[in-house]
Amino acid sequence: MNFKILILLIAGHFVTDINTGALPAFLPFIKDSLSLTYTMTALIILIFNVTSSVIQPIFGYFSDRWSARWLLPAGPFVASLGLGLLGLGPSYVWILFFAALSGVGQASYHPEGFKTVNFLSGQKKATAISLFHFGGNLGFAAGPILATLFFTHFGLKGSLWFVLPGIAMLAVFLTTKRWRVKVSPPALNAKYSSGPGTSRRRFLSMALLLLVVVLRSATRLSLLTFVPFYFIKILNHDPLVAGKYLSVFLLCGTVGVVTGGPLADRFGYKRTVLFSLGLTSVFLYLFFFTTGVISLIFFAIAGLFIISSNAVTMAMGQSFMPHNVGMASGLILGLAMGIGGIVTTALGWVADNFGLPFTLQISFILPLFAFLTFLYLPYPPPDQPSTSSPSP
Repeated sequence: MNFKILILLIAGHFVTDINTGALPAFLPFIKDSLSLTYTMTALIILIFNVTSSVIQPIFGYFSDRWSARWLLPAGPFVASLGLGLLGLGPSYVWILFFAALSGVGQASYHPEGFKTVNFLSGQKKATAISLFHFGGNLGFAAGPILATLFFTHFGLKGSLWFVLPGIAMLAVFLTTKRWRVKVSPPALNAKYSSGPGTSRRRFLSMALLLLVVVLRSATRLSLLTFVPFYFIKILNHDPLVAGKYLSVFLLCGTVGVVTGGPLADRFGYKRTVLFSLGLTSVFLYLFFFTTGVISLIFFAIAGLFIISSNAVTMAMGQSFMPHNVGMASGLILGLAMGIGGIVTTALGWVADNFGLPFTLQISFILPLFAFLTFLYLPYPPPDQPSTSSPSP
């Protein structure tokens, strides 16, 4: 594993995802400035999600067919540039354009970044991918804090400060040569069979894995969306209580991302994912039926387990598509998580018609469906040589 290049890629992921976390915190300022409706404000997020998530497989497709290493320095810069210009948008149309620009930067960096990490990680792929994920999670957490700080002191023009990390990351990439070393996928992929039967089995395995990622993503997004409303509207708690729960949930999730990969490399991919999905539902129900500190502890543990398998499912997806690692990365991180967001939107309709408690309990069941789906997923892939990691 080349740690120097990995650290550079983690830093790029951190800078890129700062903008993802900052955008929602930026929206109240934009809404008041342009007197937008809630629908118009939500459209900004929709445009960003489409450009940052749904089109990721397109970048992955081109990354697999042509050398696209230039996306590594370009992605963080474009993502930062789009968000930085958002506060200067003179009209709603320009705001949508800048949000889309930032989203394109996001979409361009992730498939190429995950593909490069895969090629450089050796046998401990889940460990390397978990570290790469950590950079993104840390950036996502830092984004809202920086947004609040900049806009409190500089107003809407404070968004320009977000351009600086992008420029700095661009400069680091351009003055560093290590990441430009070409890695030849054929040498990695030669050990995989590509017969018709094998291809069909890989396609089915990938489809099942994407369903698992969609269910896991929908669970996490629905918790982030509906738990605050549950505390404020149903339990009549102070908004600060909801904020405390979400902060602890996200912080423990970051710990889960870092630890999940090494555990999978040690105990096996499939066993680790099944363990995390099964325990997620258990601790979510324990959270729902308890109160006080005990409830917070159960919610925190659920946050740790729910995304501890992120790096593992990414490594598995890449192994199912060994000749299209960039495309696999885009499908899992972009398309599947984007569909998870659509499922969360549908759960909003459920909340409007059947109430928040019922909606939350549906969210708690989704990891169990993911568990049952994953239980029948064949792994390792057909004809893949066994690694040092045990597999059940």
